[in-house]
Amino acid sequence: MSLQTRLMEDMKRAMKDKEAGKFRLSVIRMVRASIKNVEIDKRRELSDDDVLEILAREVKMRRDAGEEFAKAGRDDLAQSAQAEVAVLVEYLPKQLGADEVRQLVREVIAQVGAVTDKELGKVMSALMPKVKGKADGRMVNTIVREELTK
Repeated sequence: MSLQTRLMEDMKRAMKDKEAGKFRLSVIRMVRASIKNVEIDKRRELSDDDVLEILAREVKMRRDAGEEFAKAGRDDLAQSAQAEVAVLVEYLPKQLGADEVRQLVREVIAQVGAVTDKELGKVMSALMPKVKGKADGRMVNTIVREELTK
């Protein structure tokens, strides 16, 4: 089942749940609207990879917003953003842990022959297709920098 089909089915289920599914319904509608906007911009139907990219971007936006709300002392909005993240994460593939990412980083560094932190771009360009949608880019970047400065 494609991600868009799954989102549609979950949206229908949330509608049937009435009050219990209201929050979930609003989050799914929001992400479906983002997907539809990209489809309109690109003038084509999106693949699952494209939808995963949109979902990852939405999760990142919510996490960043949650952090900013927490810094500003708006715990109610921070909790709401985290709840939205919890709904969206269900549609992403299983996320890689730091140890798994570190192992991939070491393999890619060996493949491209990088030895200094000036070759970060070369490592990242080879690594990102392997972890796209499976790991947070900020965490990947941090681990690559750590490994290159050893």
